[in-house]
Amino acid sequence: MAVIAVVGGPGAPGATTTALALLLAWPLQPGRKILLVECDPDGGAVLAGALEGRVEAVYGLRNLAVADRRGLLAQTLWEQLIDLSPAGDGERLLLPGLTDPTQAPGLAYTWEPLMETLHALEPQGYDVILDLGRSGATGAGAVLARRADVVAVALRSTLRGLSAARPRLAALREDLDTAGTGSDALGLLLIAEGPYPATEVSQQFGVPPLGLLPYAPRTARVLSDGGDTTDRRFIRSELMRTTRTAADQIQLLIRRRRQRLAPAVPPPAPIPVQQLGPVTPQSHPLAYPQYPQHPQHPHYPQDPSTQPYAPPQPQPGPVPQPYVPQPPAPAPFPAPPQQQVAYGEVLRAR
Repeated sequence: MAVIAVVGGPGAPGATTTALALLLAWPLQPGRKILLVECDPDGGAVLAGALEGRVEAVYGLRNLAVADRRGLLAQTLWEQLIDLSPAGDGERLLLPGLTDPTQAPGLAYTWEPLMETLHALEPQGYDVILDLGRSGATGAGAVLARRADVVAVALRSTLRGLSAARPRLAALREDLDTAGTGSDALGLLLIAEGPYPATEVSQQFGVPPLGLLPYAPRTARVLSDGGDTTDRRFIRSELMRTTRTAADQIQLLIRRRRQRLAPAVPPPAPIPVQQLGPVTPQSHPLAYPQYPQHPQHPHYPQDPSTQPYAPPQPQPGPVPQPYVPQPPAPAPFPAPPQQQVAYGEVLRAR
């Protein structure tokens, strides 16, 4: 459906933990999948944190830089993914991040083709979450935030967290308006640690809230330091419930932005009005009846431009006469009846 970038800031606001919670709580329609890419130039945290070192650090983002130079970026991407789905069906995937911050300069020319590759996954049924960490939305990796459909900024509702986020939000808004698709892609994922409500923070920063996550260190530790993510208590925790609500808000923002960014269909061009001239059979054939075309036709006019066509007149027929009843004919005079003579009487007469 889209590419969502999660941005953090100073003071460890929990960007990686929030991104991993979105990966596990993201609602998936049948046939859809989601991928989390750790793009933090300071290094990834999931392998040593949530996965507790159970997966060797041979997979990850650092292998894509060499593959990009060889023209094998799209192919190598699938070889670096780790399945985090509880059922192991490949619906929730992870691309681990860098293991050493010194590897980040080698990806300077890989970010742009990587975004092209990730956007190309959408027709295949993939949504993508980018964990940009504290500095992934600036410098060479700024293209990741500029090309994302939504940029979700994770921050804590404490005075220290909000003060550190203000200048970063201002710079990010300006960069998105100048080089991205617009600052309306920004949204806040607020961790309710301090006393400031989400509505007040949103008004002060001029950025809409996407979700208010609870400050739950014990539950968040399962995502940051490892634990059983299939436990029913973790799945039903307040953190995961509010994360699912935030995922719905992110999807709503994506649909609204795509409607705004969709190319407008131009209205049909108006039909030019021609200058009206003399009405003639040639310019306005519908204003005149169709003349007979054969010269031998009895109603063929000699000059159609001067003699209007006259329909044939009905020929006079017999004048109907009133009905006069005739007297009945006399009945014929009846013949006299013949007398019948018996055969015996004729013999006596002889």
